[in-house]
Amino acid sequence: MSTDNTTILQGKKILLGVSGSIAAYKAATLTRLLVKAGAEVKVVMTPAAADFITPLTLATLSKNEVPLHISDHNSWNNHVMLGRWADVMLIAPASANTIAKMAQGLCDNLLLATYLSATCPVFFAPAMDEDMWHHPATRHNVEKLLSYGHRQLPVVSGELASGLFGEGRMAEPEQIIAYLQQHFLQTNPDTTKPLAGKLAIVTAGPTIEHIDPVRYISNHSSGKMGIAIAETLADAGAQVKLVLGPTHLGTTHPGVETIPVQSAADMLQQVVAAFPQATVVVAAAAVADYRPSQAADKKIKKGEAQLSIALEKTTDILRTLGDTKGPQQLLVGFSLETNNEKEYALKKLREKHLDLIVMNSLADAGAGFNYDTNKVTLFDRNGQERSFPLKSKQAVAQDIVSAIIELQHA
Repeated sequence: MSTDNTTILQGKKILLGVSGSIAAYKAATLTRLLVKAGAEVKVVMTPAAADFITPLTLATLSKNEVPLHISDHNSWNNHVMLGRWADVMLIAPASANTIAKMAQGLCDNLLLATYLSATCPVFFAPAMDEDMWHHPATRHNVEKLLSYGHRQLPVVSGELASGLFGEGRMAEPEQIIAYLQQHFLQTNPDTTKPLAGKLAIVTAGPTIEHIDPVRYISNHSSGKMGIAIAETLADAGAQVKLVLGPTHLGTTHPGVETIPVQSAADMLQQVVAAFPQATVVVAAAAVADYRPSQAADKKIKKGEAQLSIALEKTTDILRTLGDTKGPQQLLVGFSLETNNEKEYALKKLREKHLDLIVMNSLADAGAGFNYDTNKVTLFDRNGQERSFPLKSKQAVAQDIVSAIIELQHA
């Protein structure tokens, strides 16, 4: 039987940590939604969080006492018990200060003491201004938490407390609920879905190769096709890692973990690291074939009438995977051409040991970069050819994933 999403959180023990951020007001809605979904909720707060929302409010909504100070009655030992009690610890909002302390293992308040005692999966929902979110120190701290195996909920773009617009808003409570549901679904997967229990890697978007600190080589890929495929694979039950090059687009699908990269080398590193555990890889990214052999460390100033830049080949990600893939792994590539489309697509299919290649042409109206539509032809390893009319990229993603499922069961 298929799992009813309304019952996934029934009886689950959620430990909610609230840190000092204006987004702390969302903790009230989040607590209410968790309780409504049948979860048992306990809340710990930092003293700074109490400046934004009172412990009484969250105690009333959670139906559990909310300790605030580590010296409070029973709190000295209680943080250890709380850390062992929970099925999931969710820190929302997670301020820049709290993220930094978590990364360093500091323990100067009850929330952090409880975090260090947690034996369960930890999720954190960052909330801060855009400049703080993009600061190298914050990026380093987030990467450190991810290396601990923690899960970051995506930040949202919009109006910030500073009055500016940009990235840094905490995910909305409804999105957080969806991510928790997906976590528990993956822990107890819906085995009726065709890709349940499978890890899929999808690459999407462009890569950029730096010429100097302000210039780079790239292409027009938006990442739309790859993102649609990642979401469709997740809908089919797969756990999806989306390795996404620089683009303004993204996904909030709870079954998709986004790994942002910039260069072809970055993308190769992330894909190769995850590949041994993967069942399916869909390489939809437009990866640079060449990069400057040496990037300047300072801006190149205008001088002579002509400027020559020496280029070197990047490592071919698809060929690297194709040369090492196992018999149970499926490798899907894309072939975007301007001429001799079928000839080049079939050559790529053979030479890179692919199981499926998706061919499209820049000569077809409504296909290619930045469109919401695409027109593709699929060639599989058995020589079967299937052509489709112009469709939305979401519909094309359904066709591609259906072909993947067929090959999985062939």
